[in-house]
Amino acid sequence: MAKENAVLNKEGKLSEDLSEPFDFDELEEKLQSQLEEELADMQFLVEEKEKIGNPDNLGNIIMDVVWEQFINQVAVTAGEDFIKENRGLYLDLRKEAHIQTTENFADGKIATHNTKIDYQKRYDDWQSNFVKDENGNVVTHKTRSGNEEATLVKGARKPFDEGRPRGSVENHTDIDHTVSAAEIIRDPAANAHMTKEEQIAFANSDANLNEMDSSLNRSKGDKSMTDWLDNPNSSGQKPNEIFDISAEEEAKLRQKDAKAREELEKQKKEAEQRSIEAGKKSRKEEALRIGGKALQAVLMQLLAELVREIIAKLVKWLKSSKKALDTLLDSLKEAIHSFIGKMKTHLINAGNTLVTTVATAIIGPIIGTIKKVWIMLKQGWSSLKNAIVYIKDPANKGKPIGRLLMEVGKIVIAGMTGIGAMLLGEVIEKSLMTIPIFAVEIPLLGSLANILGIFLGAVVAGIIGAIAINIIEKQIEKSMKRNNIDAQIKKGNEILRTQHQLQAINEAKLDNTKAAIAQNIHDRHVAAANMMGDSIEIIKANCVIDGSIQDTFDDIDRLFDKLEN
Repeated sequence: MAKENAVLNKEGKLSEDLSEPFDFDELEEKLQSQLEEELADMQFLVEEKEKIGNPDNLGNIIMDVVWEQFINQVAVTAGEDFIKENRGLYLDLRKEAHIQTTENFADGKIATHNTKIDYQKRYDDWQSNFVKDENGNVVTHKTRSGNEEATLVKGARKPFDEGRPRGSVENHTDIDHTVSAAEIIRDPAANAHMTKEEQIAFANSDANLNEMDSSLNRSKGDKSMTDWLDNPNSSGQKPNEIFDISAEEEAKLRQKDAKAREELEKQKKEAEQRSIEAGKKSRKEEALRIGGKALQAVLMQLLAELVREIIAKLVKWLKSSKKALDTLLDSLKEAIHSFIGKMKTHLINAGNTLVTTVATAIIGPIIGTIKKVWIMLKQGWSSLKNAIVYIKDPANKGKPIGRLLMEVGKIVIAGMTGIGAMLLGEVIEKSLMTIPIFAVEIPLLGSLANILGIFLGAVVAGIIGAIAINIIEKQIEKSMKRNNIDAQIKKGNEILRTQHQLQAINEAKLDNTKAAIAQNIHDRHVAAANMMGDSIEIIKANCVIDGSIQDTFDDIDRLFDKLEN
Protein backbone atom coordinates (compact mmCIF):
# COMPACT_ATOMS: atom_id res chain seq x y z
CA MET A 1 0.00 0.00 0.00
CA ALA A 2 3.07 2.31 -0.12
CA LYS A 3 2.16 3.50 -3.61
CA GLU A 4 -1.45 4.13 -2.60
CA ASN A 5 -0.32 6.15 0.43
CA ALA A 6 1.87 8.26 -1.85
CA VAL A 7 -1.21 9.07 -3.93
CA LEU A 8 -3.72 9.54 -1.08
CA ASN A 9 -3.02 12.08 1.66
CA LYS A 10 -4.03 11.80 5.33
CA GLU A 11 -7.51 13.08 4.60
CA GLY A 12 -7.97 10.34 2.02
CA LYS A 13 -7.77 12.85 -0.84
CA LEU A 14 -5.68 12.57 -3.95
CA SER A 15 -2.22 14.10 -3.69
CA GLU A 16 -1.57 16.89 -6.17
CA ASP A 17 2.10 15.93 -6.49
CA LEU A 18 2.13 13.22 -9.14
CA SER A 19 5.64 13.27 -10.53
CA GLU A 20 5.22 10.08 -12.52
CA PRO A 21 2.38 8.31 -14.33
CA PHE A 22 0.08 6.35 -11.96
CA ASP A 23 -2.20 3.29 -12.65
CA PHE A 24 -5.55 4.40 -11.22
CA ASP A 25 -7.29 1.15 -12.34
CA GLU A 26 -4.87 -0.99 -10.29
CA LEU A 27 -5.36 1.20 -7.20
CA GLU A 28 -9.14 1.07 -7.59
CA GLU A 29 -9.09 -2.75 -7.86
CA LYS A 30 -6.98 -3.10 -4.70
CA LEU A 31 -9.22 -0.77 -2.71
CA GLN A 32 -12.31 -2.63 -3.90
CA SER A 33 -10.79 -5.94 -2.73
CA GLN A 34 -9.92 -4.37 0.64
CA LEU A 35 -13.49 -3.12 0.99
CA GLU A 36 -14.90 -6.62 0.38
CA GLU A 37 -12.61 -8.10 3.06
CA GLU A 38 -13.64 -5.44 5.57
CA LEU A 39 -17.34 -6.08 4.85
CA ALA A 40 -16.76 -9.80 5.45
CA ASP A 41 -15.05 -9.01 8.78
CA MET A 42 -18.01 -6.83 9.67
CA GLN A 43 -20.43 -9.70 9.00
CA PHE A 44 -18.31 -12.02 11.18
CA LEU A 45 -18.48 -9.56 14.07
CA VAL A 46 -22.26 -9.35 13.73
CA GLU A 47 -22.57 -13.15 13.81
CA GLU A 48 -20.12 -13.41 16.72
CA LYS A 49 -22.23 -10.94 18.67
CA GLU A 50 -25.24 -13.23 18.25
CA LYS A 51 -23.27 -16.15 19.71
CA ILE A 52 -22.36 -14.34 22.92
CA GLY A 53 -24.44 -15.78 25.75
CA ASN A 54 -25.95 -18.46 23.45
CA PRO A 55 -26.65 -21.69 25.44
CA ASP A 56 -26.45 -23.96 22.38
CA ASN A 57 -22.91 -25.08 23.29
CA LEU A 58 -24.07 -26.43 26.66
CA GLY A 59 -27.08 -28.06 25.01
CA ASN A 60 -24.87 -29.78 22.45
CA ILE A 61 -22.56 -31.14 25.16
CA ILE A 62 -25.49 -32.49 27.18
CA MET A 63 -27.08 -33.99 24.07
CA ASP A 64 -23.83 -35.68 23.01
CA VAL A 65 -23.28 -37.16 26.48
CA VAL A 66 -26.87 -38.39 26.71
CA TRP A 67 -26.68 -39.84 23.23
CA GLU A 68 -23.42 -41.64 23.96
CA GLN A 69 -24.94 -43.07 27.15
CA PHE A 70 -28.04 -44.18 25.26
CA ILE A 71 -26.04 -45.95 22.53
CA ASN A 72 -23.82 -47.51 25.19
CA GLN A 73 -26.93 -48.72 27.03
CA VAL A 74 -28.30 -50.29 23.85
CA ALA A 75 -25.08 -52.26 23.37
CA VAL A 76 -24.82 -53.28 27.04
CA THR A 77 -28.47 -54.37 27.12
CA ALA A 78 -27.94 -56.49 24.00
CA GLY A 79 -24.97 -58.17 25.72
CA GLU A 80 -26.99 -58.76 28.90
CA ASP A 81 -29.87 -60.21 26.88
CA PHE A 82 -27.43 -62.63 25.28
CA ILE A 83 -26.19 -63.75 28.70
CA LYS A 84 -29.78 -64.38 29.86
CA GLU A 85 -30.58 -66.39 26.74
CA ASN A 86 -27.28 -68.25 27.16
CA ARG A 87 -28.44 -69.76 30.47
CA GLY A 88 -26.60 -67.10 32.44
CA LEU A 89 -23.28 -68.01 30.83
CA TYR A 90 -20.96 -65.37 29.40
CA LEU A 91 -19.87 -65.63 25.79
CA ASP A 92 -17.19 -68.28 25.33
CA LEU A 93 -16.45 -69.69 21.88
CA ARG A 94 -13.34 -71.59 22.93
CA LYS A 95 -13.23 -75.21 21.88
CA GLU A 96 -13.05 -76.57 25.43
CA ALA A 97 -16.16 -74.59 26.43
CA HIS A 98 -18.28 -76.59 23.96
CA ILE A 99 -16.42 -79.79 23.09
CA GLN A 100 -15.96 -82.08 26.09
CA THR A 101 -12.71 -84.04 26.15
CA THR A 102 -12.08 -87.09 28.28
CA GLU A 103 -9.05 -85.47 29.93
CA ASN A 104 -11.00 -82.36 30.97
CA PHE A 105 -13.92 -84.49 32.16
CA ALA A 106 -11.60 -86.53 34.39
CA ASP A 107 -10.20 -83.27 35.85
CA GLY A 108 -13.67 -81.83 36.43
CA LYS A 109 -13.38 -79.25 33.63
CA ILE A 110 -16.82 -79.29 32.10
CA ALA A 111 -17.88 -77.96 28.69
CA THR A 112 -20.73 -76.02 30.29
CA HIS A 113 -21.55 -74.06 27.12
CA ASN A 114 -22.58 -77.20 25.26
CA THR A 115 -26.36 -76.93 24.91
CA LYS A 116 -26.81 -80.40 23.42
CA ILE A 117 -25.42 -82.53 26.24
CA ASP A 118 -25.54 -81.77 29.96
CA TYR A 119 -21.97 -82.70 30.86
CA GLN A 120 -22.28 -81.21 34.31
CA LYS A 121 -25.05 -83.68 35.16
CA ARG A 122 -23.00 -86.53 33.70
CA TYR A 123 -20.03 -85.50 35.83
CA ASP A 124 -22.12 -85.17 38.99
CA ASP A 125 -23.73 -88.59 38.38
CA TRP A 126 -20.31 -90.09 37.75
CA GLN A 127 -18.84 -88.65 40.93
CA SER A 128 -21.81 -89.89 42.97
CA ASN A 129 -20.49 -93.45 42.44
CA PHE A 130 -17.36 -92.85 44.54
CA VAL A 131 -16.70 -92.74 48.24
CA LYS A 132 -15.52 -89.25 49.32
CA ASP A 133 -13.61 -88.14 52.39
CA GLU A 134 -14.56 -85.15 54.58
CA ASN A 135 -12.82 -82.81 52.12
CA GLY A 136 -14.78 -84.15 49.16
CA ASN A 137 -11.83 -86.06 47.68
CA VAL A 138 -12.36 -89.50 46.14
CA VAL A 139 -11.21 -92.34 48.39
CA THR A 140 -8.97 -94.92 46.65
CA HIS A 141 -7.57 -98.36 47.36
CA LYS A 142 -4.92 -100.66 45.86
CA THR A 143 -5.74 -103.73 43.80
CA ARG A 144 -3.95 -107.07 43.94
CA SER A 145 -1.87 -105.93 40.98
CA GLY A 146 -0.84 -102.80 42.89
CA ASN A 147 -2.98 -100.36 40.90
CA GLU A 148 -4.71 -97.45 42.64
CA GLU A 149 -8.41 -97.25 41.93
CA ALA A 150 -11.40 -95.32 43.25
CA THR A 151 -13.58 -96.98 45.88
CA LEU A 152 -17.21 -97.34 44.78
CA VAL A 153 -20.16 -96.59 47.02
CA LYS A 154 -22.56 -99.34 47.93
CA GLY A 155 -25.14 -99.83 45.21
CA ALA A 156 -23.05 -98.25 42.42
CA ARG A 157 -23.21 -101.50 40.42
CA LYS A 158 -26.92 -102.04 40.97
CA PRO A 159 -28.17 -100.39 37.71
CA PHE A 160 -25.89 -102.76 35.75
CA ASP A 161 -27.24 -105.87 37.46
CA GLU A 162 -30.94 -105.15 37.15
CA GLY A 163 -32.73 -107.33 34.57
CA ARG A 164 -29.67 -109.17 33.24
CA PRO A 165 -29.28 -112.98 33.07
CA ARG A 166 -28.01 -114.59 36.29
CA GLY A 167 -26.67 -117.96 35.11
CA SER A 168 -27.67 -121.50 36.18
CA VAL A 169 -27.92 -122.75 39.76
CA GLU A 170 -28.00 -126.32 38.53
CA ASN A 171 -24.83 -125.89 36.48
CA HIS A 172 -23.20 -123.72 39.16
CA THR A 173 -22.61 -120.91 36.65
CA ASP A 174 -22.91 -117.12 36.77
CA ILE A 175 -23.25 -114.58 33.97
CA ASP A 176 -20.13 -112.46 34.25
CA HIS A 177 -19.48 -108.94 32.89
CA THR A 178 -16.28 -109.49 30.91
CA VAL A 179 -15.56 -105.80 31.25
CA SER A 180 -16.85 -105.35 34.78
CA ALA A 181 -19.49 -102.81 35.75
CA ALA A 182 -16.97 -101.28 38.19
CA GLU A 183 -14.45 -100.77 35.38
CA ILE A 184 -17.10 -99.05 33.25
CA ILE A 185 -18.16 -96.93 36.21
CA ARG A 186 -14.57 -95.80 36.81
CA ASP A 187 -13.88 -95.14 33.11
CA PRO A 188 -13.95 -91.30 32.48
CA ALA A 189 -14.27 -91.75 28.70
CA ALA A 190 -17.33 -93.97 29.02
CA ASN A 191 -18.98 -91.61 31.50
CA ALA A 192 -18.10 -88.48 29.54
CA HIS A 193 -19.39 -89.59 26.16
CA MET A 194 -21.86 -92.40 26.81
CA THR A 195 -25.18 -92.10 28.58
CA LYS A 196 -25.89 -94.36 31.57
CA GLU A 197 -28.31 -96.31 29.39
CA GLU A 198 -25.61 -96.83 26.72
CA GLN A 199 -23.15 -98.03 29.37
CA ILE A 200 -25.66 -100.52 30.80
CA ALA A 201 -26.63 -101.66 27.30
CA PHE A 202 -23.03 -102.50 26.49
CA ALA A 203 -22.37 -104.11 29.87
CA ASN A 204 -25.32 -106.46 29.40
CA SER A 205 -24.78 -107.11 25.69
CA ASP A 206 -23.77 -110.47 24.23
CA ALA A 207 -20.37 -108.97 23.43
CA ASN A 208 -19.68 -108.44 27.13
CA LEU A 209 -21.67 -111.12 28.99
CA ASN A 210 -19.94 -114.45 29.59
CA GLU A 211 -21.28 -117.55 31.38
CA MET A 212 -18.60 -119.05 33.62
CA ASP A 213 -18.27 -121.17 36.73
CA SER A 214 -19.58 -119.40 39.80
CA SER A 215 -16.38 -119.94 41.76
CA LEU A 216 -14.34 -118.40 38.92
CA ASN A 217 -16.73 -115.44 38.68
CA ARG A 218 -16.55 -114.75 42.38
CA SER A 219 -12.75 -115.00 42.31
CA LYS A 220 -12.56 -112.62 39.36
CA GLY A 221 -14.90 -110.07 40.96
CA ASP A 222 -14.48 -106.52 39.49
CA LYS A 223 -11.03 -107.21 38.10
CA SER A 224 -10.35 -107.28 34.40
CA MET A 225 -9.85 -110.70 32.86
CA THR A 226 -6.11 -110.18 32.25
CA ASP A 227 -5.60 -108.66 35.71
CA TRP A 228 -7.31 -111.70 37.27
CA LEU A 229 -5.50 -114.30 35.17
CA ASP A 230 -2.02 -112.78 35.36
CA ASN A 231 -1.80 -111.82 39.05
CA PRO A 232 -1.36 -114.50 41.80
CA ASN A 233 -3.15 -114.39 45.09
CA SER A 234 -1.51 -113.93 48.48
CA SER A 235 -0.33 -117.58 48.35
CA GLY A 236 1.37 -117.03 45.01
CA GLN A 237 -1.13 -119.06 43.00
CA LYS A 238 -2.73 -117.91 39.77
CA PRO A 239 -6.35 -118.78 38.85
CA ASN A 240 -5.31 -121.44 36.33
CA GLU A 241 -3.58 -123.31 39.14
CA ILE A 242 -6.33 -122.80 41.69
CA PHE A 243 -9.24 -123.73 39.42
CA ASP A 244 -7.38 -126.03 37.05
CA ILE A 245 -8.11 -123.84 34.00
CA SER A 246 -6.79 -125.36 30.83
CA ALA A 247 -4.72 -123.39 28.34
CA GLU A 248 -7.55 -123.64 25.83
CA GLU A 249 -10.10 -122.29 28.32
CA GLU A 250 -7.72 -119.49 29.34
CA ALA A 251 -7.23 -118.56 25.69
CA LYS A 252 -10.98 -118.40 25.20
CA LEU A 253 -11.38 -116.18 28.26
CA ARG A 254 -8.65 -113.86 27.00
CA GLN A 255 -10.16 -113.76 23.51
CA LYS A 256 -13.59 -112.98 24.94
CA ASP A 257 -12.04 -110.16 26.98
CA ALA A 258 -10.24 -108.71 23.93
CA LYS A 259 -13.40 -108.71 21.81
CA ALA A 260 -15.48 -107.15 24.57
CA ARG A 261 -12.93 -104.39 25.03
CA GLU A 262 -12.69 -103.86 21.31
CA GLU A 263 -16.47 -103.39 21.18
CA LEU A 264 -16.37 -101.01 24.17
CA GLU A 265 -13.61 -98.92 22.56
CA LYS A 266 -15.65 -98.76 19.35
CA GLN A 267 -18.72 -97.55 21.20
CA LYS A 268 -16.69 -95.02 23.17
CA LYS A 269 -15.13 -93.66 19.96
CA GLU A 270 -18.56 -93.33 18.37
CA ALA A 271 -19.87 -91.61 21.49
CA GLU A 272 -16.85 -89.31 21.57
CA GLN A 273 -17.49 -88.33 17.95
CA ARG A 274 -21.09 -87.53 18.86
CA SER A 275 -19.73 -85.33 21.66
CA ILE A 276 -17.47 -83.51 19.18
CA GLU A 277 -20.32 -82.96 16.72
CA ALA A 278 -22.61 -81.76 19.50
CA GLY A 279 -19.89 -79.36 20.68
CA LYS A 280 -19.35 -77.95 17.19
CA LYS A 281 -23.07 -77.43 16.73
CA SER A 282 -23.38 -75.77 20.15
CA ARG A 283 -20.40 -73.53 19.42
CA LYS A 284 -21.88 -72.47 16.09
CA GLU A 285 -25.26 -71.72 17.67
CA GLU A 286 -23.64 -69.55 20.38
CA ALA A 287 -21.70 -67.63 17.72
CA LEU A 288 -24.92 -67.07 15.78
CA ARG A 289 -26.70 -65.91 18.94
CA ILE A 290 -24.10 -63.28 19.79
CA GLY A 291 -23.96 -62.27 16.13
CA GLY A 292 -27.72 -61.80 16.11
CA LYS A 293 -27.66 -59.75 19.30
CA ALA A 294 -24.81 -57.58 18.05
CA LEU A 295 -26.61 -57.04 14.73
CA GLN A 296 -29.82 -56.07 16.56
CA ALA A 297 -27.85 -53.55 18.65
CA VAL A 298 -26.20 -52.09 15.53
CA LEU A 299 -29.52 -51.80 13.70
CA MET A 300 -31.07 -50.20 16.78
CA GLN A 301 -28.20 -47.72 16.94
CA LEU A 302 -28.51 -46.84 13.22
CA LEU A 303 -32.28 -46.47 13.57
CA ALA A 304 -31.79 -44.21 16.58
CA GLU A 305 -29.31 -42.10 14.60
CA LEU A 306 -31.87 -41.72 11.79
CA VAL A 307 -34.62 -40.81 14.26
CA ARG A 308 -32.26 -38.24 15.79
CA GLU A 309 -31.75 -36.60 12.39
CA ILE A 310 -35.50 -36.63 11.66
CA ILE A 311 -36.35 -35.08 15.05
CA ALA A 312 -33.74 -32.33 14.51
CA LYS A 313 -35.25 -31.46 11.12
CA LEU A 314 -38.79 -31.62 12.49
CA VAL A 315 -37.88 -29.17 15.24
CA LYS A 316 -36.38 -26.89 12.61
CA TRP A 317 -39.56 -27.25 10.51
CA LEU A 318 -41.78 -26.39 13.49
CA LYS A 319 -39.73 -23.24 14.10
CA SER A 320 -40.01 -22.12 10.48
CA SER A 321 -42.69 -19.69 9.30
CA LYS A 322 -43.76 -21.93 6.41
CA LYS A 323 -45.36 -25.10 7.76
CA ALA A 324 -46.70 -26.98 4.77
CA LEU A 325 -46.73 -30.58 3.63
CA ASP A 326 -44.15 -29.96 0.91
CA THR A 327 -41.74 -28.27 3.34
CA LEU A 328 -42.28 -31.13 5.81
CA LEU A 329 -41.40 -33.66 3.11
CA ASP A 330 -38.36 -31.57 2.20
CA SER A 331 -37.29 -31.64 5.85
CA LEU A 332 -37.64 -35.43 5.98
CA LYS A 333 -35.62 -35.77 2.77
CA GLU A 334 -32.99 -33.47 4.22
CA ALA A 335 -32.84 -35.64 7.35
CA ILE A 336 -32.29 -38.79 5.25
CA HIS A 337 -29.61 -37.06 3.16
CA SER A 338 -27.92 -35.84 6.34
CA PHE A 339 -28.02 -39.37 7.77
CA ILE A 340 -26.46 -40.81 4.60
CA GLY A 341 -23.90 -38.02 4.51
CA LYS A 342 -22.74 -38.96 8.02
CA MET A 343 -22.61 -42.67 7.22
CA LYS A 344 -18.88 -42.89 7.96
CA THR A 345 -19.49 -41.60 11.49
CA HIS A 346 -22.50 -43.89 11.88
CA LEU A 347 -20.44 -46.91 10.85
CA ILE A 348 -17.74 -46.00 13.38
CA ASN A 349 -20.45 -45.77 16.07
CA ALA A 350 -21.89 -49.07 14.83
CA GLY A 351 -18.47 -50.68 15.25
CA ASN A 352 -18.29 -49.29 18.78
CA THR A 353 -21.76 -50.70 19.51
CA LEU A 354 -20.72 -54.09 18.13
CA VAL A 355 -17.57 -54.20 20.26
CA THR A 356 -19.46 -53.13 23.39
CA THR A 357 -22.13 -55.79 22.83
CA VAL A 358 -19.57 -58.56 22.41
CA ALA A 359 -17.47 -57.26 25.32
CA THR A 360 -20.53 -57.23 27.58
CA ALA A 361 -21.34 -60.80 26.53
CA ILE A 362 -17.77 -61.86 27.39
CA ILE A 363 -17.09 -59.83 30.53
CA GLY A 364 -20.61 -59.05 31.75
CA PRO A 365 -22.54 -55.87 32.65
CA ILE A 366 -19.38 -54.42 34.25
CA ILE A 367 -18.40 -53.30 30.74
CA GLY A 368 -21.27 -50.79 30.88
CA THR A 369 -19.78 -49.22 34.01
CA ILE A 370 -16.33 -49.20 32.40
CA LYS A 371 -17.74 -47.43 29.33
CA LYS A 372 -19.48 -44.84 31.52
CA VAL A 373 -16.22 -44.14 33.34
CA TRP A 374 -14.52 -43.82 29.97
CA ILE A 375 -17.16 -41.35 28.79
CA MET A 376 -16.61 -39.30 31.97
CA LEU A 377 -12.83 -39.30 31.51
CA LYS A 378 -13.17 -38.41 27.85
CA GLN A 379 -15.58 -35.58 28.62
CA GLY A 380 -13.31 -34.26 31.36
CA TRP A 381 -10.27 -34.36 29.08
CA SER A 382 -12.20 -32.68 26.26
CA SER A 383 -13.25 -29.90 28.63
CA LEU A 384 -9.67 -29.41 29.85
CA LYS A 385 -8.29 -29.46 26.31
CA ASN A 386 -10.82 -26.86 25.13
CA ALA A 387 -9.88 -24.64 28.07
CA ILE A 388 -6.16 -24.89 27.20
CA VAL A 389 -6.84 -24.17 23.52
CA TYR A 390 -8.88 -21.14 24.48
CA ILE A 391 -6.11 -19.74 26.69
CA LYS A 392 -3.44 -20.38 24.03
CA ASP A 393 -5.50 -18.78 21.25
CA PRO A 394 -3.56 -15.66 20.08
CA ALA A 395 -6.86 -13.80 19.78
CA ASN A 396 -7.35 -14.12 23.55
CA LYS A 397 -3.87 -13.00 24.65
CA GLY A 398 -4.92 -9.40 25.10
CA LYS A 399 -7.89 -10.21 27.31
CA PRO A 400 -7.78 -9.47 31.05
CA ILE A 401 -6.89 -12.43 33.27
CA GLY A 402 -10.25 -12.19 35.04
CA ARG A 403 -12.09 -12.43 31.76
CA LEU A 404 -10.01 -15.42 30.69
CA LEU A 405 -10.68 -17.24 33.97
CA MET A 406 -14.42 -16.70 33.63
CA GLU A 407 -14.40 -17.94 30.04
CA VAL A 408 -12.39 -21.00 31.04
CA GLY A 409 -14.85 -21.51 33.90
CA LYS A 410 -17.70 -21.65 31.37
CA ILE A 411 -15.87 -24.28 29.33
CA VAL A 412 -15.09 -26.41 32.39
CA ILE A 413 -18.63 -26.13 33.74
CA ALA A 414 -20.05 -27.23 30.39
CA GLY A 415 -17.80 -30.30 30.43
CA MET A 416 -18.47 -31.11 34.06
CA THR A 417 -22.22 -30.79 33.42
CA GLY A 418 -21.97 -33.72 31.03
CA ILE A 419 -20.27 -35.79 33.74
CA GLY A 420 -22.86 -34.63 36.27
CA ALA A 421 -25.62 -35.80 33.93
CA MET A 422 -24.19 -39.33 34.05
CA LEU A 423 -23.79 -39.37 37.83
CA LEU A 424 -27.28 -37.99 38.42
CA GLY A 425 -28.63 -40.52 35.95
CA GLU A 426 -27.16 -43.34 38.05
CA VAL A 427 -28.71 -41.94 41.25
CA ILE A 428 -32.12 -41.46 39.63
CA GLU A 429 -32.00 -44.95 38.11
CA LYS A 430 -31.28 -46.59 41.49
CA SER A 431 -34.11 -44.62 43.10
CA LEU A 432 -36.60 -45.59 40.40
CA MET A 433 -35.58 -49.27 40.51
CA THR A 434 -37.20 -49.51 43.94
CA ILE A 435 -40.56 -48.95 42.22
CA PRO A 436 -41.63 -52.19 40.48
CA ILE A 437 -43.16 -50.55 37.42
CA PHE A 438 -39.86 -48.82 36.58
CA ALA A 439 -37.94 -52.11 36.80
CA VAL A 440 -39.73 -53.37 33.67
CA GLU A 441 -37.23 -54.33 30.97
CA ILE A 442 -37.68 -52.90 27.47
CA PRO A 443 -36.11 -55.09 24.75
CA LEU A 444 -32.76 -53.72 23.50
CA LEU A 445 -33.14 -50.59 25.68
CA GLY A 446 -32.85 -51.84 29.24
CA SER A 447 -35.06 -51.03 32.18
CA LEU A 448 -37.47 -48.10 32.18
CA ALA A 449 -35.63 -46.77 35.24
CA ASN A 450 -32.36 -46.74 33.31
CA ILE A 451 -33.84 -44.86 30.35
CA LEU A 452 -35.56 -42.30 32.55
CA GLY A 453 -32.40 -41.97 34.64
CA ILE A 454 -30.34 -41.08 31.57
CA PHE A 455 -32.71 -38.38 30.34
CA LEU A 456 -33.80 -36.98 33.71
CA GLY A 457 -30.19 -36.82 34.83
CA ALA A 458 -29.37 -34.86 31.68
CA VAL A 459 -32.26 -32.45 32.25
CA VAL A 460 -31.38 -31.75 35.90
CA ALA A 461 -27.64 -31.45 35.20
CA GLY A 462 -28.36 -29.27 32.17
CA ILE A 463 -30.49 -26.87 34.22
CA ILE A 464 -27.84 -26.64 36.96
CA GLY A 465 -25.10 -26.13 34.38
CA ALA A 466 -27.12 -23.50 32.54
CA ILE A 467 -27.72 -21.56 35.77
CA ALA A 468 -24.02 -21.66 36.64
CA ILE A 469 -22.96 -20.57 33.17
CA ASN A 470 -25.62 -17.87 33.11
CA ILE A 471 -24.22 -16.38 36.33
CA ILE A 472 -20.77 -16.19 34.75
CA GLU A 473 -22.15 -14.84 31.49
CA LYS A 474 -23.93 -12.00 33.21
CA GLN A 475 -20.57 -10.83 34.53
CA ILE A 476 -18.91 -10.74 31.13
CA GLU A 477 -21.74 -10.41 28.61
CA LYS A 478 -22.02 -6.62 28.84
CA SER A 479 -18.31 -6.04 28.35
CA MET A 480 -18.20 -8.58 25.53
CA LYS A 481 -21.10 -6.96 23.71
CA ARG A 482 -19.66 -3.48 24.31
CA ASN A 483 -16.28 -4.56 22.93
CA ASN A 484 -18.03 -6.21 20.02
CA ILE A 485 -20.02 -3.07 19.24
CA ASP A 486 -16.83 -0.97 19.50
CA ALA A 487 -15.17 -3.35 17.08
CA GLN A 488 -18.15 -3.03 14.72
CA ILE A 489 -17.96 0.77 14.90
CA LYS A 490 -14.22 0.69 14.26
CA LYS A 491 -14.69 -1.68 11.37
CA GLY A 492 -17.49 0.52 10.05
CA ASN A 493 -15.19 3.54 10.14
CA GLU A 494 -12.55 1.58 8.26
CA ILE A 495 -15.16 0.67 5.65
CA LEU A 496 -16.24 4.30 5.33
CA ARG A 497 -12.62 5.39 5.02
CA THR A 498 -11.99 2.83 2.31
CA GLN A 499 -15.17 3.91 0.52
CA HIS A 500 -14.02 7.56 0.76
CA GLN A 501 -10.65 6.60 -0.68
CA LEU A 502 -12.41 4.81 -3.54
CA GLN A 503 -14.51 7.91 -4.17
CA ALA A 504 -11.37 10.10 -4.15
CA ILE A 505 -9.67 7.74 -6.58
CA ASN A 506 -12.69 7.82 -8.90
CA GLU A 507 -12.80 11.62 -8.75
CA ALA A 508 -9.06 11.86 -9.40
CA LYS A 509 -9.43 9.39 -12.23
CA LEU A 510 -12.17 11.57 -13.76
CA ASP A 511 -10.10 14.78 -13.38
CA ASN A 512 -7.11 13.08 -14.91
CA THR A 513 -9.23 11.93 -17.85
CA LYS A 514 -10.63 15.46 -18.39
CA ALA A 515 -7.12 17.00 -18.27
CA ALA A 516 -5.84 14.44 -20.75
CA ILE A 517 -8.72 15.22 -23.16
CA ALA A 518 -8.17 19.03 -22.86
CA GLN A 519 -4.44 18.62 -23.49
CA ASN A 520 -5.20 16.50 -26.49
CA ILE A 521 -7.50 19.19 -27.96
CA HIS A 522 -4.88 21.88 -27.29
CA ASP A 523 -2.20 19.82 -28.99
CA ARG A 524 -4.43 19.33 -32.01
CA HIS A 525 -5.11 23.11 -32.25
CA VAL A 526 -1.39 23.89 -32.11
CA ALA A 527 -0.69 21.32 -34.80
CA ALA A 528 -3.43 22.82 -37.00
CA ALA A 529 -2.05 26.34 -36.49
CA ASN A 530 1.44 25.20 -37.43
CA MET A 531 0.12 23.58 -40.58
CA MET A 532 -1.77 26.72 -41.56
CA GLY A 533 1.33 28.88 -40.91
CA ASP A 534 3.45 26.70 -43.12
CA SER A 535 0.87 26.91 -45.87
CA ILE A 536 0.78 30.72 -45.67
CA GLU A 537 4.57 30.95 -45.89
CA ILE A 538 4.48 28.93 -49.04
CA ILE A 539 1.79 31.14 -50.47
CA LYS A 540 3.81 34.23 -49.57
CA ALA A 541 6.83 32.91 -51.39
CA ASN A 542 4.93 32.04 -54.53
CA CYS A 543 2.77 35.10 -54.86
CA VAL A 544 3.40 38.67 -55.75
CA ILE A 545 2.82 40.49 -52.60
CA ASP A 546 1.20 43.91 -52.69
CA GLY A 547 0.51 46.18 -49.83
CA SER A 548 -3.05 45.10 -49.24
CA ILE A 549 -2.14 41.43 -49.36
CA GLN A 550 0.78 42.05 -47.04
CA ASP A 551 -1.57 43.66 -44.54
CA THR A 552 -3.87 40.72 -44.79
CA PHE A 553 -0.98 38.31 -44.11
CA ASP A 554 0.11 40.42 -41.18
CA ASP A 555 -3.40 40.18 -39.78
CA ILE A 556 -3.31 36.42 -40.26
CA ASP A 557 0.09 36.21 -38.50
CA ARG A 558 -1.27 38.15 -35.56
CA LEU A 559 -4.26 35.81 -35.45
CA PHE A 560 -2.04 32.71 -35.31
CA ASP A 561 0.10 34.30 -32.62
CA LYS A 562 -3.02 34.69 -30.56
CA LEU A 563 -4.02 31.06 -31.20
CA GLU A 564 -0.60 29.83 -30.18
CA ASN A 565 -0.78 31.77 -26.94
